[in-house]
Amino acid sequence: MTAILYPVATNAELALARPLGRAARESEARRAADEAVAFATDLTGPAFATREAALDAYAGRLEDERTGAAPEPQDRYCTLVERIAEDAARPRAVEPAYADGRRWPEPPKPPRTVWRLAVSYWRIGTPDRPLEAPQARDARKAGRDLDPETLRAIARAPLRPTRPQRALDIGLFETRPPEAPHIVMPDE
Repeated sequence: MTAILYPVATNAELALARPLGRAARESEARRAADEAVAFATDLTGPAFATREAALDAYAGRLEDERTGAAPEPQDRYCTLVERIAEDAARPRAVEPAYADGRRWPEPPKPPRTVWRLAVSYWRIGTPDRPLEAPQARDARKAGRDLDPETLRAIARAPLRPTRPQRALDIGLFETRPPEAPHIVMPDE
């Protein structure tokens, strides 16, 4: 089985046009970039009203079940995703109606969707888009307004402590008696 060779670049547009190299593993991508990298999947290109229009625009980059054309196994780093259009009204929660013998009102019309190209690649950090998202606690204390992409990155980041954990001063089965808190006794 052939591994997918993901492009190494600073953004999705450069990953499609002029990648610094291609790599299957993070260590290979780090060597190609000569710095730290992070795996990312970003949307790029225009929005298309139909899936067929997007498949026609990106012919050769995507698997097309209509014609049977497919990229090489190592070149399968692009996919099509369906998203709610930017100008579409977001669906809202509905309240029970209890009218005309029905509990729920008629469902709202689904929002308009578009098709976008999603590119998976090894992303190199830049000053305006660093590899590590700021910690949520630090960003909140700073009081600055965060853009939606930074908020998503904070939500996807693993929880990290703000300072190293201090060593435990007593063991799991030890206790301090209330009358002498300076003494550690075994607990049975």
